[in-house]
Amino acid sequence: MKKIILLIAIIIPIGVILFWFNIDKHVRYLIVNQPTSENPLFWTTEQRDAAFQSIEKLGILPYRKIAKSDTTVPKKESTNRLTLDETLMVRFFDEQRIGGLVVMHKGNIVFERYGLEFHSDKKWTSFSVAKSFTSTLVGAAIKDGFIRSLDDKVSDYITDMRGSEYDNVTIEQLLTMTSGIQWNEDYSDPASDVNQFNFHIPDAGVDATVSYLRTLPRAHPAGEQYLYSTGETNLIGVLISEATGLPLSEYLSEKVWQHIGAEQDASWLLGPTGHEISGCCIQASTRDFARFGQFIAKGANVDGESILPEGYLAKATAQHVQFDAGDGYGFQWWIFADGIFHGRGIFGQGIFIDIKNELVIAVNSNWPVASSSEYRDKKYEMYRYIQAQIK
Repeated sequence: MKKIILLIAIIIPIGVILFWFNIDKHVRYLIVNQPTSENPLFWTTEQRDAAFQSIEKLGILPYRKIAKSDTTVPKKESTNRLTLDETLMVRFFDEQRIGGLVVMHKGNIVFERYGLEFHSDKKWTSFSVAKSFTSTLVGAAIKDGFIRSLDDKVSDYITDMRGSEYDNVTIEQLLTMTSGIQWNEDYSDPASDVNQFNFHIPDAGVDATVSYLRTLPRAHPAGEQYLYSTGETNLIGVLISEATGLPLSEYLSEKVWQHIGAEQDASWLLGPTGHEISGCCIQASTRDFARFGQFIAKGANVDGESILPEGYLAKATAQHVQFDAGDGYGFQWWIFADGIFHGRGIFGQGIFIDIKNELVIAVNSNWPVASSSEYRDKKYEMYRYIQAQIK
């Protein structure tokens, strides 16, 4: 009996040690250095470094898989690699705290680099780059006949929104952030809408996003003022699911992910009532984010036919809202003054698409702040430097 007890006493600590050193090192870091806030906007830079590349492995946040194709697709890596100035690239990586950068030209990967202990077979959290995925699914749902028109009202599809200000908001106004509904997107303010709505306790039987947004008042007439609202992109996601009868992840897999040559399954985090947080939170490799950009650059075609209605992509990537500097906003895409467009997320995530020059750049980063014109300008400088090297 004593021998058995002694054996158990030896085996258990060894098992614990083996378990500890076999789990992902970023998960180990977060176990030892647990965030004091539920909201990653208020985590330390080091905690975000770890979490952005290990969300799925943490096992505490619910998500739904975005399945890739079962068919193995050869990696498109060009033998004509892009040569970039090493000193300048080191500066870009250091200044922006870049985890992954992938450049595709003419459909091939011509440059790839990683930092922050991230690498090609791991996944990073997208934040608002997911908005551009969501707007693409609106187009797919129109093409498939699930959504009749961009002029339809939100409450035509989400019955729990009836009686709210969204009775007078069209799908297109949601896409262009011109609903006129009051919203505060201040990431640094714990009391702002963007920091509160994902932690809102919903009305019984009502989706959390719907429950929160249907109480909001009107600030401006619909269609007249631009006001950035992550909550409304989440509402678009609910609308797509209501229209299609499918979880957003499943519809994205069916329409997009199985057709881009994705190397890995991706994932989409779920809100408190089990719906994808469609304004945020897709986990994918930097390579696969770039492949999504390439899919869009080539017209979202599958077997020679676009998954989008005729003219939708051109409309989605045109300036419906124009800012002072000449840049603008489309259907959840940011549009430069020269017509080049990009998806953009806090902490430095991005997909830059230059159709004319057949260039796609995907970047995953962890800036020290969620959003800043200084860091945004540094990222744009990097985009334009890379663009200049391939012309």
